[in-house]
Amino acid sequence: MLHVVTRHGVAILVGLGFGAVLALAIVDEPSGSLHAPGGVAVFVGNLTALVGTYLALVMVLLVSRVGIVERAIGQDQLVRWHKRLSPWPLSLIALHAMLTTIGYAQAAKAGVWAELGSFVRTYPDMLAALVGFGLMMAVGIASIRAVRAKVRHETWWALHLYLYMALALSFAHQIVLGPSFVGHPITVAVWSVAWAATAGLVLVYRVGMPVFRTLRHQLRVVEIRTEGPGVASIICEGKDLDRLGVAGGQFFAWRFLVRGMWWQAHPYSLSALPSPRYLRLTVKAVGDHSSAVAHLKPGTRVAIEGPYGRFTRESSTQPRVVLLAAGIGVTALRALLEDLPGDSRPVVVLRASKAEDLVLRAEIEELVRARGGKLHELIGSRSKVRIDRGSLVRLVPDLKSRDAFVCGPPEFVGHIEAVLKSAGLPLTRIHHEAFSL
Repeated sequence: MLHVVTRHGVAILVGLGFGAVLALAIVDEPSGSLHAPGGVAVFVGNLTALVGTYLALVMVLLVSRVGIVERAIGQDQLVRWHKRLSPWPLSLIALHAMLTTIGYAQAAKAGVWAELGSFVRTYPDMLAALVGFGLMMAVGIASIRAVRAKVRHETWWALHLYLYMALALSFAHQIVLGPSFVGHPITVAVWSVAWAATAGLVLVYRVGMPVFRTLRHQLRVVEIRTEGPGVASIICEGKDLDRLGVAGGQFFAWRFLVRGMWWQAHPYSLSALPSPRYLRLTVKAVGDHSSAVAHLKPGTRVAIEGPYGRFTRESSTQPRVVLLAAGIGVTALRALLEDLPGDSRPVVVLRASKAEDLVLRAEIEELVRARGGKLHELIGSRSKVRIDRGSLVRLVPDLKSRDAFVCGPPEFVGHIEAVLKSAGLPLTRIHHEAFSL
């Protein structure tokens, strides 16, 4: 119930904020300004700037990892919303730059390029705003799917950090030059509070809480264990790890404090529930960072951010579940399985191209047996061993009475979700976690 209330509360707050942005922009518009040369272009440019900036702040808040919001909605859903929203603020801010320049050029009876040069030379904070705009566009271009596929994850992640700088650079010129701000102290106060609140939440949840947990639990790598081809488990030792409040299926953002890795945090699921002294993550080498993790030396200090994710037993609406995983998705599934009650009788379906790719198989088999469940292993190429509605119902005859948890590569997750829906499971009983670069 709390999760539903939180979701609706977040939606209402975002909607009220959007309405306030529009209302302030209209109310603060000087009387008769629309009839002046360039007035319409300047007004629409100001409106697109305010709406675009507001949506950019919402984008930042979606991935600020505020605890109550993340637990209610789930980081995977928040990231999807972040991605869907991202083209809008960038497009609106670009439209603002174009329309404002055109409007001022019309008012001054000058050319567009001449007016742009005048902006940079004579208007305070305009050069900083242009730099911020350039950074925003760079982040936007790097996030286009075709470009993103050619950019290393580490480069893409580092480039995203510049978005914070871009927003900060843009804020000053809005306060100094924006028609909705000049001579309107209430608008200045409202936006200042919005910016300060956003920055505060980011600092608390993206910096403060991770630093606190890292210092409190003092994690170090103690062992690297090979689990299969290109797959390794990293065992970390620390203090009071059972007080982290981790549920099976959740993940942390891990920061390994060695040269070349300390500055970036990557999400990896726990592959077992924490004990008082140990945490275990299991990683497949699919990129530069995940490949380097398998070569960490014992004693390496570890910083953590989390736990995150709603891929947990608490999301289930039915007493029985079916768990489906492919690839390295077995890690989250294994921890979730461990967290299920002893009489839960789960059905587990593992998909792999080769038998050796079924990492942690023995552990999963034992956990399934202890809970009175069934384990199905589907091994072979996708063309020969395919999961469809008929085959899934044969494996799980009481499928419609269970919740489904799906974990693995995005293609696998998307396919299984479609199969489950075709078999009659409502979306509220399908829970998924997609692993990708």
